[in-house]
Amino acid sequence: MRGLSNEKSRIETRNSQQGVILYLIASFLLGALTVLGFAPFYLFPVPVITIACLFYFWRKSETPLQAALLGFCFGMGMFGAGVTWIYISLHEFGAVPMPIAVLLLLILCSYLSLYVTVTGWVVRKLHFEAPLVWVLFVASLWTLSEWLRGVVSFFGFPWLTIGYSQVPSSPLAGYSAVTGVYGVSLILILSAAFISLLFEKELRSWRNILFLPVIWIIGFSLQFINWTEPQGEPVSVSLLQGNISQEMKWRPEHVIHTMDIYAKLALASNSRLIIAPEISLPLARDKVSANYLKKISSHAKQNKGDILIGMIETEGKSGDYYNSMFSFGTSSEQTYRKFHLLPFGEFIPLKPVFGWIINLLKIPLTDFSRGELNQKPMSLAGQSVAVNICYEDAFGEELIYQLPQATLLANVSNDAWFGRSIGPHQHLQISQMRALETGRYMLRATNTGVSAIINERGVVLQQADVFKATALNGLAQGYTGATPYVRFGNSLVLGFVWLSLFICLIQTFRGRRKTL
Repeated sequence: MRGLSNEKSRIETRNSQQGVILYLIASFLLGALTVLGFAPFYLFPVPVITIACLFYFWRKSETPLQAALLGFCFGMGMFGAGVTWIYISLHEFGAVPMPIAVLLLLILCSYLSLYVTVTGWVVRKLHFEAPLVWVLFVASLWTLSEWLRGVVSFFGFPWLTIGYSQVPSSPLAGYSAVTGVYGVSLILILSAAFISLLFEKELRSWRNILFLPVIWIIGFSLQFINWTEPQGEPVSVSLLQGNISQEMKWRPEHVIHTMDIYAKLALASNSRLIIAPEISLPLARDKVSANYLKKISSHAKQNKGDILIGMIETEGKSGDYYNSMFSFGTSSEQTYRKFHLLPFGEFIPLKPVFGWIINLLKIPLTDFSRGELNQKPMSLAGQSVAVNICYEDAFGEELIYQLPQATLLANVSNDAWFGRSIGPHQHLQISQMRALETGRYMLRATNTGVSAIINERGVVLQQADVFKATALNGLAQGYTGATPYVRFGNSLVLGFVWLSLFICLIQTFRGRRKTL
C-alpha cells in the first residue's frame, strides 16, 4: 500500500510540474501576442485579453515563486517580441558581434521583465481574498511598476508601456488627455483584472460584469470633449525625410551628398514651416558653410516662415557637444538642446562601470551633454513650437514643461537605427499618445520614417512612405489651452495608485487582525 501511495504521489508531482511548465510556455506566448496591440498592428483588444489570462494564472499559482516565474516569462515574451529593433541597432549599425548583441538584448529583456516578475510575486504573496480589493491592488501595482520602469531604467525605458496599445482607436484612448499614458495603463489593467475574475465561475457577479462597459463607455465619452481649441489659421508645413542610410551618414565623403539632399528638399518647399530631422546635417554648427545656411535661411524668409534643422552644437571652451535643433528664417535664430539622452546611444550611464562599452559600440558621438529641461518653445512661422528630439517624446511628463504656451509639437528623429523593424511604427504610436495627452498637433520629421502629421486626436492625417527621400507637405492647426494632463502631469494617476495601494494594505492588515 505504501508503495502505491508513493507512486501516486510521484505521478501527482510530475503532473503538477508539467502543468507549471505548460503555464510558463503559455505566459511567454501571451506576452509575445501582447505586442499585437501596439503599432503597426493596432489590435487594441489583444493586450486586455492576454493580460487577463496572465492574471488568471497568477490567481491559480500555488506559490509566489510560481507567479513570479509566470510574470518573468510573460515579460520575456512581450519585450523579446517588442524590442527586437535593439538587436538591429547593436549588430547592424553598432557593429556589435552577433552573439554579444543577442546576449545584450537578452539581458535588457530580462531586466525589463523583472518589473512584471516582482508584480506577480507581490500579488500572489499578499493574496487578497476580496475580489474587488485584488483587482484594485493588481492594477495599481502594475501601473506603479510601469511608471518605475519609465524613470528608473538608466533614466527611463518606457517603451511598450501598455497604455500605448490603446492609441488612437480604443475607447480607452479617451482617458489620455486626463491621465496620460499611465492612466490608460491603469484602466486597461483594471479591465483585464475584472475579466480574469469572470474566468472563475464563483466570481461572476453582476458588479464585475457591469464594471467593464462602464469604464469603457466613460473613455469613449471623454473622446468628445474638446480640451483645447484652435488658434488662428492652419500653417503650411513640410517635413523633410532625407532617407540617409545609417552606415553612410557619418562617412566624411558622404557629408556633401547629405547636405545637398536636404538643401534640395528644403528649397523645393513653399511651406511656412519646414522641419528637417535630428542631426540631419552630420556636422557641427560651426563647420557648416555660411553660404549653405544663408541659402536655406533666405528661402525660408521668401516663404515668410522658418526652417528647423538638426546639427551638432559645440562649446569651444568646455568641449561639450549637444544634439541640437537650429532655426533660420523670419524669426530670430533659436536653439533647442536635447535634454533626455538615449542610454548607451548618446551617453554612457555609470561610466566607471560601463565605460568599456564605448570601445565595443561603433556609434559616433556617444557622450553628448544634456540641455536644460525647462527650455521654452520656439517661435516659428507664427506658431509656438514645442520641440523634442527622438527619444524625448517617450516622456510626456517632460514634454509638458513647454505647455500650455506651445501651439504645436514637433518631434525630430533618426529612426534609421531601427532598420526595417516595427520600431519606427512603435515610435509613431508614442507620438500619437503625446498629441492626445496635450490636445496638440504633432509633426514628426524623421530621416527614414515614419514622418507624419498627427492631429490633436492622435490620428495620423498624412504619412510619408518609409525609406524614401521626400518632403511631406500639409497643414497643421495650432491649438491653445490645457488638458488636465498638461495641468497635472502624472500626479493624478500616481496619487490614485498610491492611495489605492495604501487602502488595500490597510484592508489586508485589518483582515489579518480579525483572524488572530
